[in-house]
Amino acid sequence: MMIKGNDGYVMSTRTTVLLAMLLGAFSWSCLAEVKHDYRDALHKSLLYFEAQRSGRLPYNQRVSWRGHSGLTDGLEQGVDLVGGYYDAGDHVKFGLPMAFTVTMLSWSTIEFGQEIEAAGELQYTLEAIKWGTDYFIKAHTHPDVLWAEVGDGDTDHYCWQRPEDMTTPRQAYKIDKTKPGSDLAAETAAAMASASIVFRKVNPHYSHLLLNHAQQLFEFADKYRGSYDSSIEAVKSYYGSISGYKDELLWAALWLHRATGREEYFDYAVENAECFGGTGWAMTEFSWDVKYAGVQILAAKLLLEGDYASRHEETLQQYKSKAEHYICACLEKNAGNNIERTPGGMLFVRQWNNMQHVTSAAFLLMAYSEYLAAAEQELRCPNGPVQPEEVFKFAKSQTDYILGSNPMHTSYLVGYGRKFPKRVHHRGASIVSFKKSDGFIGCTQGYDDWFGRSKSNPNVLVGAIVGGPDRRDRFRDYRENFMQTEACTYNTSPMVGVFAKLNSLLLAEQENVQQHPSSPVSHQSS
Repeated sequence: MMIKGNDGYVMSTRTTVLLAMLLGAFSWSCLAEVKHDYRDALHKSLLYFEAQRSGRLPYNQRVSWRGHSGLTDGLEQGVDLVGGYYDAGDHVKFGLPMAFTVTMLSWSTIEFGQEIEAAGELQYTLEAIKWGTDYFIKAHTHPDVLWAEVGDGDTDHYCWQRPEDMTTPRQAYKIDKTKPGSDLAAETAAAMASASIVFRKVNPHYSHLLLNHAQQLFEFADKYRGSYDSSIEAVKSYYGSISGYKDELLWAALWLHRATGREEYFDYAVENAECFGGTGWAMTEFSWDVKYAGVQILAAKLLLEGDYASRHEETLQQYKSKAEHYICACLEKNAGNNIERTPGGMLFVRQWNNMQHVTSAAFLLMAYSEYLAAAEQELRCPNGPVQPEEVFKFAKSQTDYILGSNPMHTSYLVGYGRKFPKRVHHRGASIVSFKKSDGFIGCTQGYDDWFGRSKSNPNVLVGAIVGGPDRRDRFRDYRENFMQTEACTYNTSPMVGVFAKLNSLLLAEQENVQQHPSSPVSHQSS
């Protein structure tokens, strides 16, 4: 018997049962004594995206302290750019991190959609994705034109205002044939292609529209090559493309292959694997800028599933080798070439907003553990073989660290648990809501009256994952400490699927214990 997955791929009943047995065998030992409420974490994480919305808010907006903002975005340029997301604690709409955020929300839904739905959060997840993709449709005004940014980081950062009071310039910037941006266009293509998979059954017309945009954007990205930060000077200091654009081209090609099943995209990822660095770069991070680890894991999935032509096998093996380099580095089993860990066990890549690397790693580890289990394979690290359950267990440990199982006993998911950051570096959250005080607050007034306050923010930025602690697990909850207390959309987006999966497993194991109270497994400790 064959079972069709929610992304159109097919699994056998035997593989599905095997996966359930593997996960059931190891899940209880590391979940039994956990006190974390993963369903609550999932619920709160999706609220964060509503707090980050730009544009005219819908009638069912749940984050009540926010209001309409950016309603004239694109007006000076004669294009409608109302909508989308603010990336972090300011009011600039940066296209590259926004697109990566949507890609990760979509990937979470593709891999763990059933678990999200079981938790009652699927509709909110779809709304979070669509808020981004609706904006991308507006921003893609011509096959070879994509609006890349609204607002200017320099002028925006001189102001501390609520988004509803915004007085900073709303200059819009675009990429086109003469000023290319392959990284941005390809990442947006990946976002729209992955989202098209998500909406394929629930909204086929919208799915087709997204896929059409994705294909046009990929063609634009590939035909007119160049980095977007070379075309848009204003973005360099904020979201410069350090890795270049070749990783995004491979990333987009694999997502388009997954969305369409067309061999031409698969061939592209294979034929360009070496010259674009896909099988050359051995990575220890995955982020809005550096996509290679994600590319390698997508390619490894195809190999593990046997979904490839024989001519592609050698290259896919090389992709898989690099994918497992990343996984092994996370697990400290890479013969010394590992990702640093704090004394409390958190992966540590860099000081500024390190938590983005923790959340993206947690997602890749959890997804890859499922791929391995489904294929009845183990991870091969330089330090020895690793079973899928060990990969899963480490992903869970990073999740639990985020939720408060850390030396500071602090949840870095705002609004979750007894102790969480109260002075998040976020303009809207740190100033009284306009619904309680509708008097205009100017740039300097915001700094004078609100930024420097020692009190907690008047509005809780529920669901935000802040930058997090340093390499010694220390965290200072001060608004001016933006490296640690600012949150970003791409910190939270990978965790939607992770929270959903952990919630599903915990509920299943609790039910098992209730049905079999004398089972020895119920006495195992974490």
